[in-house]
Amino acid sequence: MGYRQAAVLTSVSFFLGVLFICLNVDYRILFTPFTEGTARDGIEFYTTFYNSPPAIKALLHSIMGVGLLGLVGKLHKWDDSAMFFDGSSLAAYIFALAVYLTVGIPACRTVADPVPDVDTKDDQIEALRILSAGNTIIIVLLGAILALQAGEQWARRIEANILQQAAEEQQQQKPATTVEADTESKKDK
Repeated sequence: MGYRQAAVLTSVSFFLGVLFICLNVDYRILFTPFTEGTARDGIEFYTTFYNSPPAIKALLHSIMGVGLLGLVGKLHKWDDSAMFFDGSSLAAYIFALAVYLTVGIPACRTVADPVPDVDTKDDQIEALRILSAGNTIIIVLLGAILALQAGEQWARRIEANILQQAAEEQQQQKPATTVEADTESKKDK
């Protein structure tokens, strides 16, 4: 495993950790009967998340960039493995970023900082549900990236084993053909 693979696995695992923390709130919003207490907890949680210091937001976004650069760097090799596993991982990562940018940020903004006289309490609750659903979609996509990266390593190990067995078989056949050639040349004399 090289630095590019480590960059991908680190960033994906980091964001899965962040999203699993959010899943404590998201699960109750999406999969349990919705109550005012659930709405209050979700609004408080995402308001705290939205109002975090700029350094934390910069860290999150820079780690997103590291993951993207790692996947593009792995794709640079451009063999069959890179095209299938890393290309699919890159597509899933870009889709996860698109969900984050187009769903996550606006919904979090509506939940944490509603526009006065425009966003009602119902709008906040709807944004909270949309944000939770978007986070769940991102979790699935990041899990798929981890599965693809594991599949790539598994395929490389299988390929290395097959190549090693073929080399050993070829090496075992080489001395046998040399002995047969020596026997035939002695018969010709």
